[in-house]
Amino acid sequence: MKIIYVIAGLLAVALGFIGAFLPGLPTTPFLLLASFCFVKGSRRFDRWFKSTKLYKNHLEDYEKNRSMSLKAKIGILIFSSGMMLFPIIKFSNPYVRSAFVLLEVFKYYYFIFKIKTKF
Repeated sequence: MKIIYVIAGLLAVALGFIGAFLPGLPTTPFLLLASFCFVKGSRRFDRWFKSTKLYKNHLEDYEKNRSMSLKAKIGILIFSSGMMLFPIIKFSNPYVRSAFVLLEVFKYYYFIFKIKTKF
């Protein structure tokens, strides 16, 4: 089972790396998945992943302090809101639109009230 976690972690790191450069592909969720997989799969891979620049730039502060800088929060919210605007405009089904709007509201609630802001 550990090998499956390691393979899934490596795949998530690859997708997270691609997401750092490719608009539309999120970076942070894949890196969180990679961190989870490496913790379950291998101490060696976990230590390696936590020493990478990708981890340090995107996850280290959040994982240690459960906080994000205001700049990081705003960047993530603007980018993800722009991406979520596309399906809200594109789909004519009111249930689909409502689901995306509710997701947006939840996202803003979570970022504002649940994640501490580091100044």
